[in-house]
Amino acid sequence: MNQTKIISRILYYICSVVSAGYFIITIYSVFCLATGFAVTPYGGGKYLHINFPFTEKPFLNIDDNYPYIIFCFFAVLLSYGIFFWVSALVFRVFFQKKLFTANNIRLLTIFYRYNIFIPLPLVIVASFFVEVESIIWGLVFIHFMLGIFCLFLANIFKQGLHLQNEQDLFI
Repeated sequence: MNQTKIISRILYYICSVVSAGYFIITIYSVFCLATGFAVTPYGGGKYLHINFPFTEKPFLNIDDNYPYIIFCFFAVLLSYGIFFWVSALVFRVFFQKKLFTANNIRLLTIFYRYNIFIPLPLVIVASFFVEVESIIWGLVFIHFMLGIFCLFLANIFKQGLHLQNEQDLFI
């Protein structure tokens, strides 16, 4: 079990940092696009560079049309920021002293619901405004399978909590 605790703690910190990175990039991008700070048009005005702060060096390249910016840029940044944040919470479950708790089951439930119910509707709505590449449907499927796997894991934890509570009553 020590190996699981070590790996889950490392993944918790990695996912936390990646999530923070996505949220910071989202906030920075919103700020830049709202104020025009560090934004450079190129390609005859069809595209935008969002530059690194206080430089002219491009950081992000995006199409200069609102459906693209909303559905292919901000939605992706924000949804993956949330995904990695919830992933970090799930990894935190596995290095707790007590594994089978109602709170841990709640975190697993949030994770599987997010992966099952968010990516597909998000991509379907985005497909009305922008062309969705075929690899995106593969990512939706991967998130769905990840959600189903975590659903099974949450149900195992529920059973473990039930057995743990029965044993506590017996002793």
